[in-house]
Amino acid sequence: MLIIIGLLIAVATLGALVWSIACPARRIWPPKAYSVWTPILVWVPTFALFGTLIALGVIGWGQMELPVWMRYGLGIPIIVLSNIVVWSAVRGFGIAQTGGAQGTLKTDGLYRYSRNPQYVADACMILGWLLLSSSVAALLVGAAAITVLLFAPHAEESWMKERYGEAYEAYLKVTPRFFG
Repeated sequence: MLIIIGLLIAVATLGALVWSIACPARRIWPPKAYSVWTPILVWVPTFALFGTLIALGVIGWGQMELPVWMRYGLGIPIIVLSNIVVWSAVRGFGIAQTGGAQGTLKTDGLYRYSRNPQYVADACMILGWLLLSSSVAALLVGAAAITVLLFAPHAEESWMKERYGEAYEAYLKVTPRFFG
């Protein structure tokens, strides 16, 4: 049942992103206007997906035969470093801007190397958890979650161009979407 819940959240989120890419004038993400409902619509599915992924990892702990050095030697450091990146970026942006509110164009810190270090770190965090938990069910939902993270920046780009204009266009030319 948890696999179905995780996959449904990922598919619904991916559907919203694909819709936003295909129809930017009627996009879902980023929101046209930030309201009291925006944090609920952004953070509830996000934390539900991560929570489902964690639960699946715990339930299926060690199902795949991965070497101990890979599970613990890579999995744990990837999770820790990814969390440091994500939460330092959230601190720099603020919860509201991370969740879709308009703010300032961020081009310093890790944003000098990637336009989307939070998404990269989230994907790495999932990868670290998949290694550590070594769970087949978590692998299925984790792959879907990483797919969502790969699509999210594409949904944001037209919004960023609208909001930040020439400054964003210049940033696009010198900074890769992920890491380059």
